[in-house]
Amino acid sequence: MHFILNRLMILAILVTAQHVMASDAVIHQLSSERQSAPVSVRVLLPDHLPSEGEARLSVVFVLPVEAVDEVRWGDALAEVQKLDLPNQHNVVCVLPTFSDLPWYADHPEDPHLQQEAFLLHDVLPLVEQKHPVRQDREGRLLVGFSKSGCGAWSLLLRHPDMFYRAAAFDAPLMMDTPNKYGAGPIFGTTENFRHYQLTNLLEQRADSLRDTPSRLMLIGNGNFQPQHLQMHDRLESSMIPHTWIVGDQREHSWHSGWLSEAFDWLMEKNP
Repeated sequence: MHFILNRLMILAILVTAQHVMASDAVIHQLSSERQSAPVSVRVLLPDHLPSEGEARLSVVFVLPVEAVDEVRWGDALAEVQKLDLPNQHNVVCVLPTFSDLPWYADHPEDPHLQQEAFLLHDVLPLVEQKHPVRQDREGRLLVGFSKSGCGAWSLLLRHPDMFYRAAAFDAPLMMDTPNKYGAGPIFGTTENFRHYQLTNLLEQRADSLRDTPSRLMLIGNGNFQPQHLQMHDRLESSMIPHTWIVGDQREHSWHSGWLSEAFDWLMEKNP
């Protein structure tokens, strides 16, 4: 009897261990000339991965707000794990890190401050080489908040054939100068900032965006609600389809309850 109970206890421990292992991040260490120091790319996989011949999985790039592993505004990795988003949506979640404050721009002079190029030419190929993810536009999705919400939108608008949808929570979407929130050293010059300014990019892409279902989401009633209202009005006047969720006042954090809603939209009717 004791032998049987011990066997059952061992099996329970093994099953629990396997579940924990499945929810742990796969961490890739990455050295790139486009970053000023080595960084990591953390990947969360669903428990069931496609076998040979099965369809590959979509990937959501969960874009950080702070440099390296700082968590002043919450821990995105912990929130994705807590919500079990990889299993809930059968999707791969990628959380890259950056050596400097991420604004998702390439500096005009510093070769080690090329954040957009790093994501496109280092992170994306690494993920597609190492994991069973789709390699088409519809399989690549973006989500962020605050500065990384701006980054998610600018990546999609600058590369509409590479990314399918972008969700931004509580972000300074109407920012018109690079003199706030640590943006100046990353963009380098006002002229360079103009290439990433969202109002400029929307004007450039308006015609093509009008003919598609919503590819942009703004969510959250927080620090930047006035800018969300302005952006919504601009999108409406330009007749650009978009998804707008206001909701209750929310904390400027990964943990204020918005990420699950953003994932629901990102994966909704995803081809």
